[in-house]
Amino acid sequence: MQLSSLQKARYEYKPKLPKMLTGGISSISVCEGKDTASVADCDKIKALFPNTYGKKEIVFSQGENTSEARKQIVGVILSGGQAPGGHNVICGLYDALKSTNPENELYGFKGGPSGLLEDSYVIFDDEYINAYRNTGGFDIIGSGRTKLETNEQFAVVAEVCKKHGITAIVIIGGDDSNTNAAVLAEYFAANNTGVQVIGCPKTIDGDLKNEDIECSFGFDTATKTYSEIIGNIERDANSAKKYWHFVKVMGRSASHVALECALKTQPNICLISEEVAEKKMSLSQIADYIADSVATRSANGENFGVAVIPEGVVEFVPEFSVLIAEINELLAGKKADEFNALASWAEKYAFIEKGLTRASMDVFAILPQGIQQQLFLERDPHGNVQVSLIESEKLFSALVADKLAARKKEGTYKGKFAPLHHFLGYEGRCAFPSNFDADYCYSLGYNAFMLIQYGYNGYLSKISNLSKPATEWVAGGMPITKMMNIERRHGEDKPVIKKALVELDGKPFKFFEARRDEWAVKTSYVYPGAIQYYGPAEVCDITTVTLALEQE
Repeated sequence: MQLSSLQKARYEYKPKLPKMLTGGISSISVCEGKDTASVADCDKIKALFPNTYGKKEIVFSQGENTSEARKQIVGVILSGGQAPGGHNVICGLYDALKSTNPENELYGFKGGPSGLLEDSYVIFDDEYINAYRNTGGFDIIGSGRTKLETNEQFAVVAEVCKKHGITAIVIIGGDDSNTNAAVLAEYFAANNTGVQVIGCPKTIDGDLKNEDIECSFGFDTATKTYSEIIGNIERDANSAKKYWHFVKVMGRSASHVALECALKTQPNICLISEEVAEKKMSLSQIADYIADSVATRSANGENFGVAVIPEGVVEFVPEFSVLIAEINELLAGKKADEFNALASWAEKYAFIEKGLTRASMDVFAILPQGIQQQLFLERDPHGNVQVSLIESEKLFSALVADKLAARKKEGTYKGKFAPLHHFLGYEGRCAFPSNFDADYCYSLGYNAFMLIQYGYNGYLSKISNLSKPATEWVAGGMPITKMMNIERRHGEDKPVIKKALVELDGKPFKFFEARRDEWAVKTSYVYPGAIQYYGPAEVCDITTVTLALEQE
């Protein structure tokens, strides 16, 4: 296989570790802190996790290693969507494991959690690992979205572990995957299997975050990748001076990606889903907000602009959520067959008009026909609307076009509006990890093995103080149960890790809020350029704007 020059150079990059992990395995000691409690629903969480709840927070430091010397056979899986740096978590885990004892082994289970259930694996060696150091993607063993959540599944996993003599499993994933890790850890403890479970926080969406997890891995690289593209689009807009670019970015459940990209590039418009929900904004109000920017800029002779749209924003619009619920009810059971049997869109439209409330029909009527049809053609396996497939960037540009057309008739707008559309998603999920993510992920993996070596179970690998240089980072761990609360899922109370939404009183949003009115009118674009891997630290090792503001 022919390699690019950058690939070759990245293989040779030596990730930086927190100082307490740099003196060799024999000189890493552990300091236990206070007992923990879950963020909410303490009694319920404790009842569900009697063997793993309330354990102590821990921090590693330089000192004598007091862990028991024993051979470790560790399994690792990648779970959920790809995020830059996943390979380095595995590399850090492998290096720590081998430096402790060359006879230690690392099993990579293929295709995510299903690899554990199907006993599909590879045993890593130096040659295999070295081909993936500091690279993007999850192709080292692949990933998957199978959930480990039933006792039957846990029993199968326990048998697979017993067969290979596995002493610990490391699960690299997001909030759902780490919730599954906590439940699996509890099962292993309750059944005296002797197998430990350690989680690592991954998601480019940035919604796996709390007082202990300052940043999930992949967020840094993905937002830098998207921001480079948005900056390039801004420069093109400012050069051509005739297009409005509507850019949708990843982030269905939270707007961290959109906010970070806006902080980096200063577009004219950036919607924040959490604010839309807080203010109960309607589609019409959002369209007017964008149209105001278009009209003002046009009056200043600037018939161009850039708007950043979070992937899941429509789900945060109250009236749209009601519409979706009514559509799901309208097509429940045999009604879907009746609807699909209608020959023309006109007949289907009449069916819809008859079945929706007046308020929801008013919302439906303002949607472009393509979006209207999409709501009824794209269904998930449960028969519900797949909101994530809605092209919200096209939806809002169409609504803005209608607003501007109405203003032209009124004589209040005389400009031109030529929209273009972009969706930035997969471009960022497997990019070459930034130095920050390469270092952070390697540290997470190395640290995960230290948690295993010291006998911890149901813990999350934790690296903090991330806004500082890597040598000042702090390595440790905390019980996953500390992050959990009870939520209603599919009609049942479930223990889950709470998703972190954009905090409207937080420093990153407040910084954005104080400047966005000026950005909406003036051309204030910032062009971040490509991720830099070599050069001065202030260029190559910078963190996200979000993290820098939060840690001020």
